[in-house]
Amino acid sequence: MVKLTDHKVVLRKKWELEAAGGEKLRDGRSRTMACRILNAHNQSGNEDCLRLKFDALVSPDNNYVNILQTAGASGLRRFPVPYVLSNCHHTLCAAGGTINGDDHVYGLGSAEKYGGIFVPPYCAVLHQYMREMMAGCGKMIMGSDSHSRYGALGTLGIGEGGGEVVKQLLERTYDLSAPPPVIAVRLTGSPRPGVGPQDVALSLVAAVFQNHFVKNKILEFIGPGIAGLSMEYRMGIDVMTTESGALSSIWCTDEKTRGYLAEHGREEDYRKMEPEEGAVYDGLIEMDLSQAECMIALPFHPSNAMPIRVFKEHAEDFLHEVEEEGRRIKGAGGKPFSVMSHIRNGEFYADQALVSGCSGGMFENITAMADILKGYGICGTGISLGINPASLPVMTDLMEQGIGAELSVAGAVLRPCICGPCFGVTDVPADNQLSIRHVTRNYSNREGSKPDQGQMAAVCLMDARSIAATVRNGGRLTAATELKVEYRNLHHHFDRRIYENQVFRNYGKGDSGKSLIMGPNIADWPEFYAPAEYLLLKAAGVYEGSVTTDELIPSGEISSLRSNPEKISQYTLIGRDREYVGRAKAVRALEAVRREQIGKGCSSAETGDRETDRLMKALRERLGCGEKDISLGSILVSEQIGDGSSREQAASCQRVLGGLADLTNEYATKRYRSNLINWGILPLRTEERLKLPVGSWILLRNVRQALEGTKEMLSAELLDPVTGETVETISCTMDVLTEEERNTLLAGCLINYYRGQKEAARVF
Repeated sequence: MVKLTDHKVVLRKKWELEAAGGEKLRDGRSRTMACRILNAHNQSGNEDCLRLKFDALVSPDNNYVNILQTAGASGLRRFPVPYVLSNCHHTLCAAGGTINGDDHVYGLGSAEKYGGIFVPPYCAVLHQYMREMMAGCGKMIMGSDSHSRYGALGTLGIGEGGGEVVKQLLERTYDLSAPPPVIAVRLTGSPRPGVGPQDVALSLVAAVFQNHFVKNKILEFIGPGIAGLSMEYRMGIDVMTTESGALSSIWCTDEKTRGYLAEHGREEDYRKMEPEEGAVYDGLIEMDLSQAECMIALPFHPSNAMPIRVFKEHAEDFLHEVEEEGRRIKGAGGKPFSVMSHIRNGEFYADQALVSGCSGGMFENITAMADILKGYGICGTGISLGINPASLPVMTDLMEQGIGAELSVAGAVLRPCICGPCFGVTDVPADNQLSIRHVTRNYSNREGSKPDQGQMAAVCLMDARSIAATVRNGGRLTAATELKVEYRNLHHHFDRRIYENQVFRNYGKGDSGKSLIMGPNIADWPEFYAPAEYLLLKAAGVYEGSVTTDELIPSGEISSLRSNPEKISQYTLIGRDREYVGRAKAVRALEAVRREQIGKGCSSAETGDRETDRLMKALRERLGCGEKDISLGSILVSEQIGDGSSREQAASCQRVLGGLADLTNEYATKRYRSNLINWGILPLRTEERLKLPVGSWILLRNVRQALEGTKEMLSAELLDPVTGETVETISCTMDVLTEEERNTLLAGCLINYYRGQKEAARVF
């Protein structure tokens, strides 16, 4: 179904592509839809160096308080573009008392003060609201959620960490030192009945994630296969492109796009979009939709996907691998993770089924489920089925057209319009259970289990249609194409009045005199200092393989502490390494003692820790420097870091704990690397094998000199803790840094940079 071409191709007539020959690369790239949109939003006047401003912004309630605090501390006066504050992530999370409601009050107050758009709890999942009310052809939208994808509506959507949203709020730019590569995705054929958008998306992710084929690139969907897809089908594929590693996505638009926008009262936002003949792409993905099969993505990543048919043929082998990986994640001690019992009489059975949110909770998915379940009842002692529609307009239409009633009679439960099941705020399975879900991710423990407390569950991703087929067969894994079903072609009727009555639309009407109410859990950021010329770093965490953002800071109830930097930082890496926080805090405490003594005028400050003081003295003598020339902090080391969501807490929590650098062979996403930079953490990368013990001391020389110059190379020196002599040197790079990124790192973080541009960065 999926064919990859790893060289430049040029578009000819009738959607035919061939190997690029003598075409001028710049001229050819400018003919793509992606580059035309990028150039239209570029403020630099140089197509090779992009400085982008977006048309709209969006944030959910699991990070907008942090963003608003950062922007406020950096001089925010008003929202310069429409900024949507959605309340879909922690609506039902009651852990911690009033903290979630307090954040919503803070968000509403900010919309009143700065002129924003506030979407109340239970009203809509943020991405569905942006599709219904904000996206349009030729626009660019940035969201602080990684699934900010609106390409099917002709909008380049980019999901980034909160720091990048802050820059837009302060009327700065999103900077790319070079135009991102653009990959053509040529669609042909039509999907068979029963094959849904999640099936197509998982096929794509499986083909391109592990080999990094589209990492940090833009996917441009073209070809005759688009015309046969409904808008919701396109959206269902598009939102999952985040899991491919791509930076963004864009689709050709047509009369179906116009119809969708007209239905939502925004026909003026339509224009026909397609690449010009002669467009040059950096690679090609060909997908024949007629060959698409019903898919299943096994734990613990969406790219671990295969046809349900293949899985069923070798279920024991695949589940054995899942069990082994789950036991590694859970660790030693307690009852081992066990899922082999899910095979009964040669068939695989699931325990729980959920369809939810921006990928699963759309009208057509849910209607297809009702068609599959027609005439069948869900036994209360077997697999359960929960459905979270993506918005109140979707929920209302399901009720008015009788779909909701049909599903209720069948035994499904329709729940509020929230993101909860996608990231472990609701519906956590029981220990050793497997849940099948049409959501965006199935990373380890993202569903809410806590291996550090002896709990372990897992999620398999599937399309809503095959989930309904499986539920219909009592939990026995069943591809929707195995059943003969008469699917209705119902039209979704959008009722704009729902948003007109509930959403607070205050863009351009801010009241600067409005005071913000800060609940008891909302705390300001601690003070962060600029780096000295030398960094002495202790390895607080060293890990093999990949460290995801869900591991760096767990989703679910823990992330409800997001508005209190110190509290949430206590859970950094809690599921992977319970000792990390203690080790990092110990180094932070030593630096606090040292800074206090330096502030009192001590020329040779001591921390009280014999090893650290001995090492510091040896370094001062060896380097010929003073106390103020050295910053003491921690470093996190792993082969790959940052796969997963855009949540900035994955970086900010490290910084709060005293982290000053990450060292890795690969940063999984641009957004995680950007988060590090915005929080003043050096993004070190090396080609060398990383084998060093926890507690190792590492010296970085000439840090400020490197940041002030044009070189990004640094040497990480592994030190003898007694003599301070270098025992090993690791050659590192920070890769290409923009001028703003350099200035941010020199200042110690984005807050310092914007707040103190007229002042010298405070090192001490």
